[in-house]
Amino acid sequence: MEEPANVTELLQRARAGDEEALRALFEATYGDLRNLARARLRRAERDALLDTTSLVHESFVRFAEAGSVRIEDRAHFLRYACQVMRSVIVDFVRERMTQRRGGATVHVTLTTDSGGVTNAGETEILRIHEALEQLARHDTRMVEVVEMRYFGGMTENEVAEALGVTARTVRRDWEKARVLLAAALK
Repeated sequence: MEEPANVTELLQRARAGDEEALRALFEATYGDLRNLARARLRRAERDALLDTTSLVHESFVRFAEAGSVRIEDRAHFLRYACQVMRSVIVDFVRERMTQRRGGATVHVTLTTDSGGVTNAGETEILRIHEALEQLARHDTRMVEVVEMRYFGGMTENEVAEALGVTARTVRRDWEKARVLLAAALK
């Protein structure tokens, strides 16, 4: 992932409120965002989550609305994009689960065994999100590694570049996080 020379400039102009720069930033990073979204959604069941385009667009809308976020360069932008994608996916899963449970409708207890069926992938996403919130209290870099690997689908080398650490450090953080998350999910 090589940084186009104008992404940093576009980020600075967009942060200053330049609408044209924000549109140009979206165009300049669209391919990277689609790759992140596609990598994440590739592991999901087809009907379980957002499609790639919806995830990219919803993530960018949230980025544009954030306004005060201080993003310095392309690598920092991609780190932030993984966090936003995590947020979009978790919010989408929560909304689907709320709708599945009837939302604000009156609940009636049924005696059949067919109720309460939940997509295991959606439940896993929420459990991982909750475990990451607990892990963030102790090691924020490890959480960023998980966000970029699990929610962003980035490689170890891409994560290392984005975080400014070695690929070996990313690999260690990833392995530790997997062990801690597995224990938290039991």
